[in-house]
Amino acid sequence: MHVVGKIDQEIYQCITNDIVTDEVIITDNQIQHILDRHPDAYETAMKEMRTAIESPDYIIADDKHDNTGLVIKKFKMKGDNLQLVLRVCTHKDEPGYKNSVISCWEISEKRLENYLKNKRVLYKKE
Repeated sequence: MHVVGKIDQEIYQCITNDIVTDEVIITDNQIQHILDRHPDAYETAMKEMRTAIESPDYIIADDKHDNTGLVIKKFKMKGDNLQLVLRVCTHKDEPGYKNSVISCWEISEKRLENYLKNKRVLYKKE
C-alpha cells in the first residue's frame, strides 16, 4: 500500500458526504493492474497521480460503483488527459480502509468531451 495524496473533502463530497479520511492510497495490485492494462499511461499516471487527486479538473459519476468517481486532470500527455478511478472510503467500509485508486489511464480530448456531454458531471474546476 502506497500513499499517493490527500483529497480535498469539500471537493470530493460530490461523490458522497460520508468521507472517513482524506488519505488516498494505491495497492501493489492496482499498480500492477495499471502496468498490465494501461502500459502507455503507467509512467505518467504514477508521476502525476497526486496532482490529479489533489487538483482535479472534473469528477464524473461512476454510476456502476458506489462511492466511486472518475477523476480527470487535463494534462498534455501526447495530447491526452489523465483519468483515474477513485473509490472514496465511507463509514460502511472496514475500519482502517482508505480512499483508493482503482485504475488510471489516458483519455483523449474527444473522449473527455463525450463524457462531459453524456455523463453526470459531479464537479468542474472553476
